[in-house]
Amino acid sequence: MPHNHDHTAKNLKTAFFLNLGFSLIELVGGILTNSLAIVSDAIHDFGDSFVLALSWFAERISKRGKDSKFTFGYRRVSLVGALINAGVLLIGAVMVLREAIPRLWEPQQPDPVGMLALALLGILVNGLAVLRLRHEESLNSRMVFLHLMEDILGWTAIFVVSILMLFFDVPILDPILSILISIIILIAIYRILRQTMRIVLQGVPKNIDLDDVRKKITAIDGIETIHDLHLWTLDGEFNILTAHVVLEIDAKTSELLPLKTQIRSTLQNLGIQHVTMEFETFDEACDHLNC
Repeated sequence: MPHNHDHTAKNLKTAFFLNLGFSLIELVGGILTNSLAIVSDAIHDFGDSFVLALSWFAERISKRGKDSKFTFGYRRVSLVGALINAGVLLIGAVMVLREAIPRLWEPQQPDPVGMLALALLGILVNGLAVLRLRHEESLNSRMVFLHLMEDILGWTAIFVVSILMLFFDVPILDPILSILISIIILIAIYRILRQTMRIVLQGVPKNIDLDDVRKKITAIDGIETIHDLHLWTLDGEFNILTAHVVLEIDAKTSELLPLKTQIRSTLQNLGIQHVTMEFETFDEACDHLNC
């Protein structure tokens, strides 16, 4: 596991420096070519750089594990980063829209040759970052991978528009494209916030069916029923379950080990990594208000 964390952190570090360096080039190039589409994508890429930095940081500190201050470890650092990133992207998208919408009525001619060169460079740089992360499996890495794939699609669109402007006098395509990129960014913000708030509010993980969990546990021999069942996720990847398990017959503590092992194995197969169980007999009164 430490080796995997080190490998992931190294790839995120490489992707971060590639993305940050190109974002600076992109911002300057967008201003020089008078292209709002490139400036809007530069703001998007700065947001992606922030995500990469936080993901890199999260991978590094996640190796610390739990301690006396954070008993579940430091996995939720990524959620703080997601919220900050959403705020940064929102401010950038609004700024671009304020500039782009008036240009629909008074379009300004950008430099299509410069746009074309930056588009090719953007596809190359983001492509290299994607290659570095294509085999990573952590939630942070998968989210960053999707961000970078969106960037490649955005640069492909800029590449096509710049070619069209080389042969046709259609400067209005630049503000139209910048508005479309901003809309894509706003949709991404909504998705980030929706996923993050679901985790913060301790919602059931989207990829796990709570009724299916209940059925799988009660199907195990020796279990009568289950209640006070709670299922949530720390960061969208590490899932936690607590439950009161009612036994069909009274059993000694030494006899519960095989049953615990079977329950944990069943839940592991459903993607639940951390399980806390309390065993009860059928006639035992539960002392929890929400049982």
